[in-house]
Amino acid sequence: MTYPESRIERVEVLILDVPTIRPHQLSVATMRQQNMVLVRIRCGDGIVGWGEASTIGGLAYGEESPESMRANIETYMVPILAGADAANPAARMNDLRSRLQGNRFALCALETALFDAQARRLGVPLSALFGGRVRDSLPIAWTLASGDTARDIDEAERMLDLRRHNVFKLKIGKRPVRADAAHVAAIKRALGDRASVRVDVNQAWSETDAVLGMRLLHDAGADLVEQPIAAANHDGMRRLRAMNLVPLMADEALHGPLDAFRLAAGRAADVFAVKITQSGGLTGAQHVAAIAQAADVALYGGTMLEGAIGTIASAQLFATFPSLAWGTELFGPLLLTEEILATPLEYADFALRLPAGPGLGIELDDDKIARLRRRT
Repeated sequence: MTYPESRIERVEVLILDVPTIRPHQLSVATMRQQNMVLVRIRCGDGIVGWGEASTIGGLAYGEESPESMRANIETYMVPILAGADAANPAARMNDLRSRLQGNRFALCALETALFDAQARRLGVPLSALFGGRVRDSLPIAWTLASGDTARDIDEAERMLDLRRHNVFKLKIGKRPVRADAAHVAAIKRALGDRASVRVDVNQAWSETDAVLGMRLLHDAGADLVEQPIAAANHDGMRRLRAMNLVPLMADEALHGPLDAFRLAAGRAADVFAVKITQSGGLTGAQHVAAIAQAADVALYGGTMLEGAIGTIASAQLFATFPSLAWGTELFGPLLLTEEILATPLEYADFALRLPAGPGLGIELDDDKIARLRRRT
Protein backbone atom coordinates (compact mmCIF):
# COMPACT_ATOMS: atom_id res chain seq x y z
CA MET A 1 0.00 0.00 0.00
CA THR A 2 1.31 3.45 -0.85
CA TYR A 3 0.44 6.77 0.69
CA PRO A 4 1.29 9.45 -1.90
CA GLU A 5 0.26 12.22 0.52
CA SER A 6 2.61 11.05 3.29
CA ARG A 7 5.67 12.94 2.14
CA ILE A 8 8.12 14.23 4.73
CA GLU A 9 7.47 17.95 5.01
CA ARG A 10 9.69 18.88 7.94
CA VAL A 11 12.30 17.33 10.24
CA GLU A 12 13.03 19.21 13.46
CA VAL A 13 15.82 18.52 15.96
CA LEU A 14 15.37 19.70 19.54
CA ILE A 15 17.84 19.46 22.42
CA LEU A 16 16.28 19.38 25.88
CA ASP A 17 18.42 19.95 28.99
CA VAL A 18 16.75 18.25 31.96
CA PRO A 19 18.33 18.05 35.44
CA THR A 20 18.54 14.65 37.16
CA ILE A 21 17.10 13.96 40.61
CA ARG A 22 20.63 13.27 41.91
CA PRO A 23 24.15 13.00 40.51
CA HIS A 24 24.49 9.81 38.48
CA GLN A 25 28.09 8.65 38.81
CA LEU A 26 29.70 6.38 36.23
CA SER A 27 33.35 5.49 35.82
CA VAL A 28 33.49 7.74 32.73
CA ALA A 29 31.38 10.71 33.85
CA THR A 30 29.03 12.11 36.49
CA MET A 31 25.68 13.17 35.10
CA ARG A 32 23.76 16.02 36.69
CA GLN A 33 21.46 16.57 33.74
CA GLN A 34 20.38 14.66 30.65
CA ASN A 35 20.72 16.32 27.28
CA MET A 36 18.01 14.70 25.20
CA VAL A 37 18.03 14.97 21.41
CA LEU A 38 14.46 14.76 20.09
CA VAL A 39 13.52 14.41 16.43
CA ARG A 40 10.07 15.36 15.15
CA ILE A 41 9.05 14.37 11.62
CA ARG A 42 5.97 16.08 10.16
CA CYS A 43 4.29 14.44 7.17
CA GLY A 44 1.96 15.76 4.50
CA ASP A 45 -0.97 13.71 5.80
CA GLY A 46 -0.78 15.43 9.18
CA ILE A 47 0.97 12.53 10.92
CA VAL A 48 3.79 13.42 13.32
CA GLY A 49 6.44 10.94 14.48
CA TRP A 50 8.89 11.34 17.37
CA GLY A 51 12.31 9.83 18.01
CA GLU A 52 15.08 10.32 20.55
CA ALA A 53 18.84 9.87 20.77
CA SER A 54 20.39 10.59 24.14
CA THR A 55 23.96 10.01 25.21
CA ILE A 56 25.68 9.89 28.59
CA GLY A 57 28.09 12.67 29.47
CA GLY A 58 28.47 14.26 26.04
CA LEU A 59 31.43 12.57 24.32
CA ALA A 60 32.58 10.77 27.47
CA TYR A 61 30.62 7.62 26.56
CA GLY A 62 30.57 7.45 22.76
CA GLU A 63 31.38 9.11 19.46
CA GLU A 64 28.26 11.29 19.20
CA SER A 65 27.21 14.29 21.27
CA PRO A 66 23.88 16.13 21.34
CA GLU A 67 25.43 18.97 19.38
CA SER A 68 27.01 16.75 16.73
CA MET A 69 23.77 14.81 16.28
CA ARG A 70 21.78 17.98 15.69
CA ALA A 71 24.36 19.31 13.22
CA ASN A 72 24.64 16.05 11.30
CA ILE A 73 20.90 15.48 11.10
CA GLU A 74 20.17 19.01 9.93
CA THR A 75 23.12 19.27 7.53
CA TYR A 76 23.38 15.80 6.00
CA MET A 77 20.29 13.73 6.79
CA VAL A 78 17.38 16.12 6.36
CA PRO A 79 18.24 16.82 2.68
CA ILE A 80 18.08 13.07 2.00
CA LEU A 81 14.68 12.73 3.69
CA ALA A 82 13.00 15.94 2.55
CA GLY A 83 10.01 15.20 0.31
CA ALA A 84 10.44 11.43 0.50
CA ASP A 85 7.59 9.05 1.34
CA ALA A 86 7.45 8.55 5.11
CA ALA A 87 5.16 5.52 4.75
CA ASN A 88 8.14 3.31 3.91
CA PRO A 89 10.58 3.58 6.86
CA ALA A 90 12.82 0.78 5.55
CA ALA A 91 13.42 2.59 2.26
CA ARG A 92 14.10 5.89 4.03
CA MET A 93 16.65 4.28 6.35
CA ASN A 94 18.28 2.50 3.42
CA ASP A 95 18.63 5.88 1.71
CA LEU A 96 20.39 7.25 4.79
CA ARG A 97 22.63 4.28 5.56
CA SER A 98 23.75 3.89 1.96
CA ARG A 99 24.98 7.48 1.87
CA LEU A 100 26.30 8.02 5.40
CA GLN A 101 28.89 6.46 7.69
CA GLY A 102 28.42 5.86 11.43
CA ASN A 103 26.00 8.12 13.34
CA ARG A 104 24.22 5.22 15.05
CA PHE A 105 22.45 7.38 17.63
CA ALA A 106 21.25 10.00 15.17
CA LEU A 107 19.99 7.32 12.77
CA CYS A 108 18.16 5.63 15.64
CA ALA A 109 16.27 8.83 16.41
CA LEU A 110 15.20 9.22 12.79
CA GLU A 111 14.21 5.58 12.42
CA THR A 112 12.15 5.72 15.61
CA ALA A 113 10.32 8.82 14.37
CA LEU A 114 9.59 7.16 11.01
CA PHE A 115 8.24 4.00 12.64
CA ASP A 116 6.22 6.02 15.15
CA ALA A 117 4.64 7.96 12.28
CA GLN A 118 3.92 4.83 10.26
CA ALA A 119 2.37 2.98 13.20
CA ARG A 120 0.18 6.01 13.92
CA ARG A 121 -0.79 6.08 10.24
CA LEU A 122 -1.88 2.44 10.46
CA GLY A 123 -3.51 2.87 13.89
CA VAL A 124 -1.38 0.20 15.59
CA PRO A 125 1.25 0.18 18.37
CA LEU A 126 4.82 0.46 17.13
CA SER A 127 5.46 -3.06 18.45
CA ALA A 128 3.05 -4.40 15.80
CA LEU A 129 5.52 -3.38 13.10
CA PHE A 130 8.10 -5.72 14.68
CA GLY A 131 5.92 -8.79 14.98
CA GLY A 132 3.70 -7.83 17.90
CA ARG A 133 4.06 -8.08 21.66
CA VAL A 134 4.53 -11.20 23.69
CA ARG A 135 4.19 -9.20 26.94
CA ASP A 136 2.44 -5.99 28.01
CA SER A 137 4.85 -5.03 30.78
CA LEU A 138 8.60 -5.21 31.33
CA PRO A 139 10.57 -5.73 34.57
CA ILE A 140 12.64 -2.64 35.37
CA ALA A 141 15.99 -2.45 37.14
CA TRP A 142 17.15 0.70 38.95
CA THR A 143 20.73 1.94 38.92
CA LEU A 144 22.37 2.93 42.21
CA ALA A 145 25.04 5.44 41.24
CA SER A 146 25.64 7.88 44.07
CA GLY A 147 28.88 6.13 45.03
CA ASP A 148 27.92 6.31 48.71
CA THR A 149 27.14 2.92 50.27
CA ALA A 150 24.71 4.10 52.94
CA ARG A 151 22.89 6.39 50.52
CA ASP A 152 22.60 3.61 47.94
CA ILE A 153 21.16 1.23 50.54
CA ASP A 154 18.59 3.83 51.62
CA GLU A 155 17.65 4.45 47.99
CA ALA A 156 17.23 0.72 47.31
CA GLU A 157 15.09 0.27 50.42
CA ARG A 158 12.87 3.13 49.26
CA MET A 159 12.41 1.52 45.84
CA LEU A 160 11.52 -1.82 47.42
CA ASP A 161 8.97 -0.15 49.72
CA LEU A 162 7.38 1.57 46.71
CA ARG A 163 7.34 -1.73 44.77
CA ARG A 164 9.01 0.12 41.92
CA HIS A 165 12.25 -1.89 41.60
CA ASN A 166 13.66 -5.11 43.05
CA VAL A 167 16.65 -5.34 40.71
CA PHE A 168 19.55 -2.96 41.29
CA LYS A 169 22.60 -2.25 39.15
CA LEU A 170 25.55 -0.63 40.87
CA LYS A 171 27.88 1.67 38.96
CA ILE A 172 31.45 0.93 40.01
CA GLY A 173 34.97 1.37 38.64
CA LYS A 174 36.14 4.69 40.04
CA ARG A 175 37.64 3.19 43.21
CA PRO A 176 40.19 0.41 43.74
CA VAL A 177 38.82 -3.04 42.92
CA ARG A 178 38.66 -4.26 46.51
CA ALA A 179 36.91 -1.08 47.66
CA ASP A 180 34.31 -1.44 44.90
CA ALA A 181 33.74 -5.09 45.81
CA ALA A 182 33.28 -4.14 49.47
CA HIS A 183 30.72 -1.51 48.43
CA VAL A 184 28.77 -4.13 46.46
CA ALA A 185 29.00 -6.69 49.26
CA ALA A 186 27.62 -4.24 51.83
CA ILE A 187 24.62 -3.41 49.67
CA LYS A 188 23.92 -7.06 48.92
CA ARG A 189 24.09 -7.92 52.65
CA ALA A 190 21.59 -5.16 53.40
CA LEU A 191 19.13 -6.23 50.69
CA GLY A 192 19.57 -9.99 50.97
CA ASP A 193 17.23 -12.15 48.95
CA ARG A 194 14.73 -9.32 48.49
CA ALA A 195 16.62 -7.99 45.47
CA SER A 196 19.02 -8.89 42.68
CA VAL A 197 22.28 -6.92 42.79
CA ARG A 198 24.31 -6.45 39.61
CA VAL A 199 27.26 -4.24 38.66
CA ASP A 200 28.36 -2.17 35.68
CA VAL A 201 32.05 -1.30 35.45
CA ASN A 202 31.79 0.69 32.18
CA GLN A 203 35.18 -0.63 30.93
CA ALA A 204 37.07 0.80 33.91
CA TRP A 205 39.14 -2.30 34.76
CA SER A 206 42.17 -3.84 33.17
CA GLU A 207 41.85 -7.53 32.43
CA THR A 208 43.94 -8.42 35.49
CA ASP A 209 41.78 -6.18 37.69
CA ALA A 210 38.73 -7.91 36.28
CA VAL A 211 40.09 -11.37 37.16
CA LEU A 212 40.26 -10.29 40.81
CA GLY A 213 37.12 -8.15 40.67
CA MET A 214 34.84 -10.82 39.26
CA ARG A 215 35.99 -13.34 41.88
CA LEU A 216 35.31 -10.82 44.65
CA LEU A 217 31.94 -9.90 43.15
CA HIS A 218 30.94 -13.56 43.02
CA ASP A 219 31.79 -13.86 46.71
CA ALA A 220 29.81 -10.66 47.37
CA GLY A 221 26.67 -12.17 45.81
CA ALA A 222 26.51 -10.13 42.60
CA ASP A 223 24.31 -11.76 39.96
CA LEU A 224 25.78 -10.14 36.83
CA VAL A 225 28.87 -8.15 35.76
CA GLU A 226 28.52 -5.71 32.86
CA GLN A 227 31.41 -4.68 30.59
CA PRO A 228 34.30 -4.79 33.09
CA ILE A 229 37.04 -4.27 30.46
CA ALA A 230 37.62 -2.36 27.24
CA ALA A 231 34.95 -2.84 24.61
CA ALA A 232 37.46 -3.81 21.92
CA ASN A 233 38.97 -6.61 24.03
CA HIS A 234 36.71 -9.43 22.88
CA ASP A 235 39.39 -12.02 23.63
CA GLY A 236 39.64 -10.72 27.17
CA MET A 237 35.88 -10.97 27.55
CA ARG A 238 36.06 -14.58 26.38
CA ARG A 239 38.81 -15.37 28.91
CA LEU A 240 36.91 -13.72 31.76
CA ARG A 241 33.72 -15.57 30.87
CA ALA A 242 35.58 -18.90 30.83
CA MET A 243 37.16 -18.48 34.27
CA ASN A 244 34.25 -16.99 36.24
CA LEU A 245 30.94 -18.13 37.65
CA VAL A 246 29.24 -14.71 37.55
CA PRO A 247 27.50 -14.16 34.18
CA LEU A 248 29.26 -11.60 31.98
CA MET A 249 27.28 -9.04 29.98
CA ALA A 250 28.49 -7.16 26.90
CA ASP A 251 27.40 -3.54 26.59
CA GLU A 252 29.84 -1.02 25.10
CA ALA A 253 31.32 -3.91 23.09
CA LEU A 254 27.98 -4.32 21.32
CA HIS A 255 27.56 -1.77 18.53
CA GLY A 256 25.04 -3.59 16.41
CA PRO A 257 24.64 -6.91 14.58
CA LEU A 258 28.27 -7.31 13.46
CA ASP A 259 29.56 -7.03 17.03
CA ALA A 260 26.77 -9.33 18.18
CA PHE A 261 27.89 -11.95 15.67
CA ARG A 262 31.55 -11.67 16.67
CA LEU A 263 30.83 -11.82 20.40
CA ALA A 264 28.47 -14.76 19.98
CA ALA A 265 30.88 -16.64 17.73
CA GLY A 266 33.69 -16.10 20.24
CA ARG A 267 31.52 -17.06 23.22
CA ALA A 268 32.66 -13.80 24.79
CA ALA A 269 29.48 -12.98 26.74
CA ASP A 270 26.65 -14.73 28.56
CA VAL A 271 24.26 -11.79 28.13
CA PHE A 272 23.80 -9.01 25.58
CA ALA A 273 22.64 -5.56 26.70
CA VAL A 274 20.49 -4.60 23.72
CA LYS A 275 20.21 -0.85 23.15
CA ILE A 276 18.38 0.65 20.23
CA THR A 277 20.80 3.59 19.94
CA GLN A 278 23.93 1.46 20.23
CA SER A 279 22.47 -0.83 17.55
CA GLY A 280 21.82 2.05 15.16
CA GLY A 281 18.05 1.81 15.54
CA LEU A 282 15.12 -0.47 16.25
CA THR A 283 15.82 -2.73 13.27
CA GLY A 284 19.46 -3.17 14.25
CA ALA A 285 18.46 -3.99 17.82
CA GLN A 286 16.00 -6.59 16.55
CA HIS A 287 18.83 -8.19 14.56
CA VAL A 288 21.09 -8.21 17.64
CA ALA A 289 18.38 -10.02 19.57
CA ALA A 290 17.95 -12.57 16.77
CA ILE A 291 21.68 -13.33 16.76
CA ALA A 292 21.62 -13.75 20.53
CA GLN A 293 18.65 -16.09 20.35
CA ALA A 294 20.38 -18.23 17.71
CA ALA A 295 23.58 -18.39 19.80
CA ASP A 296 21.82 -19.06 23.13
CA VAL A 297 22.98 -15.73 24.57
CA ALA A 298 20.54 -14.23 27.09
CA LEU A 299 19.05 -10.76 26.61
CA TYR A 300 18.83 -7.64 28.74
CA GLY A 301 17.00 -4.51 27.63
CA GLY A 302 19.51 -1.71 28.07
CA THR A 303 19.23 2.06 28.23
CA MET A 304 21.19 5.20 27.46
CA LEU A 305 19.15 6.91 30.19
CA GLU A 306 16.79 8.22 27.55
CA GLY A 307 13.73 10.23 28.39
CA ALA A 308 10.20 9.07 27.71
CA ILE A 309 10.47 8.80 23.91
CA GLY A 310 13.58 6.63 23.75
CA THR A 311 12.42 4.63 26.74
CA ILE A 312 9.05 3.69 25.33
CA ALA A 313 10.53 3.08 21.87
CA SER A 314 12.87 0.55 23.46
CA ALA A 315 10.01 -0.96 25.42
CA GLN A 316 7.89 -1.35 22.28
CA LEU A 317 10.68 -3.41 20.70
CA PHE A 318 11.72 -5.36 23.81
CA ALA A 319 8.12 -6.43 24.35
CA THR A 320 8.37 -8.42 21.10
CA PHE A 321 11.38 -10.50 22.22
CA PRO A 322 10.42 -14.14 22.90
CA SER A 323 12.77 -14.22 25.89
CA LEU A 324 14.12 -11.41 28.04
CA ALA A 325 15.81 -13.42 30.79
CA TRP A 326 17.55 -10.51 32.54
CA GLY A 327 14.74 -7.96 32.30
CA THR A 328 15.33 -4.33 31.35
CA GLU A 329 16.76 -1.08 32.66
CA LEU A 330 14.26 1.35 31.18
CA PHE A 331 14.10 3.73 34.13
CA GLY A 332 15.46 6.84 32.37
CA PRO A 333 12.39 9.11 32.83
CA LEU A 334 12.39 8.38 36.57
CA LEU A 335 15.88 9.88 36.86
CA LEU A 336 14.72 13.25 35.51
CA THR A 337 13.22 16.15 37.45
CA GLU A 338 10.88 17.16 34.61
CA GLU A 339 8.08 15.25 32.88
CA ILE A 340 7.62 15.89 29.15
CA LEU A 341 4.54 13.71 28.55
CA ALA A 342 0.91 14.72 28.92
CA THR A 343 0.41 11.37 30.71
CA PRO A 344 3.53 9.90 32.35
CA LEU A 345 4.66 6.35 31.70
CA GLU A 346 3.22 3.83 34.15
CA TYR A 347 5.74 2.24 36.54
CA ALA A 348 4.26 -0.10 39.15
CA ASP A 349 4.81 -3.54 40.69
CA PHE A 350 8.48 -3.57 39.62
CA ALA A 351 7.56 -3.10 35.96
CA LEU A 352 6.83 -0.63 33.16
CA ARG A 353 3.44 -1.11 31.56
CA LEU A 354 3.30 -0.47 27.82
CA PRO A 355 0.62 1.92 26.52
CA ALA A 356 -2.01 0.56 24.15
CA GLY A 357 -2.31 3.50 21.75
CA PRO A 358 -0.95 3.79 18.20
CA GLY A 359 2.70 4.44 17.47
CA LEU A 360 4.78 4.93 20.60
CA GLY A 361 1.50 5.29 22.51
CA ILE A 362 2.48 8.59 24.13
CA GLU A 363 1.58 12.25 23.73
CA LEU A 364 4.06 15.00 24.49
CA ASP A 365 3.34 18.17 26.44
CA ASP A 366 4.19 20.96 23.99
CA ASP A 367 4.43 23.61 26.71
CA LYS A 368 6.98 21.59 28.68
CA ILE A 369 8.97 20.84 25.54
CA ALA A 370 9.08 24.54 24.72
CA ARG A 371 10.24 25.44 28.23
CA LEU A 372 13.03 22.84 28.35
CA ARG A 373 14.24 23.30 24.79
CA ARG A 374 17.76 24.62 24.28
CA ARG A 375 17.65 27.86 22.31
CA THR A 376 21.18 27.87 20.88
